[in-house]
Amino acid sequence: MNYLKTFLLMLTLMVLCVYAGQRIGGQNGAIMMFAFAAIMNVGTYWFSDKAVIAMHRAREVTAREAPALHRSVLKLSQLGNIPMPRVYIYEDDSPNAFATGRNMNHAAVACSTGILELLSPAELEGVLAHELSHIKHYDMLIGTVAAVTAGGLMMLSHMARWAMIFGGGMRDRDDDRGGNGLSQIALILLAPIAASIIQLMISRSREFAADEGSAALTGDPAALVRALRKIHGAHEEVASETATPAVAHMYIANPFGSEGLLASLFSTHPTLAKRVNRLEKISEGRIRPSF
Repeated sequence: MNYLKTFLLMLTLMVLCVYAGQRIGGQNGAIMMFAFAAIMNVGTYWFSDKAVIAMHRAREVTAREAPALHRSVLKLSQLGNIPMPRVYIYEDDSPNAFATGRNMNHAAVACSTGILELLSPAELEGVLAHELSHIKHYDMLIGTVAAVTAGGLMMLSHMARWAMIFGGGMRDRDDDRGGNGLSQIALILLAPIAASIIQLMISRSREFAADEGSAALTGDPAALVRALRKIHGAHEEVASETATPAVAHMYIANPFGSEGLLASLFSTHPTLAKRVNRLEKISEGRIRPSF
């Protein structure tokens, strides 16, 4: 269901993007919007891993430098039947981890120094398995397409606003009297908000799926529950030195919090309570996870 939900949300986001381009700029606007999204997605997807690694000043570590971490990643990769990703560590007391890379053969897993100090070996393996699940199911590609498409729609909305201000208004093709069409104004105002909400829903669905993948790979969903509780508790006390909202969707847990009702609607991650509830259902056999 998570995969079906992701597909439907992605389809909705793309349709909304092209429809907004068509409504605001006609057929040329729809084509331009589609071409822009395609070019930006390819570029971002191809180079984003290098940018994210550089942003965190992460350093690649060898098996000699981090033997326990390497053993865990190698073991889980073999269990999951995927190529072993490169392993990075970055300096940050706030516990977190993320995966990046354009595909399974060009992937990396990065852990903060804080998460390596905080978690037990079993808990850390639960986190690593979560990140390997992201790699296995091309969630970096999905996240990139969703973020760039939503960002392109926001840019189009800003351009349309300036065009209405300085261009003497936009002609509403459904209104023979011309002038500023209310439907276009509503689209300019509401489409970026809708796109952002859909993008965040996609991110949350992928987090649920990665939690299930971790439980399937390790056979120990309780370890991931303990890890998530420790990480969330630490985030309340230790602010991240490297995290930015632009990459919040990549982490095992949102470093900026997401527990309130309104905050959770605009969060990249499900709430801790929802994640724990789902993992407990897996432990009880009510949900059968797959990697």
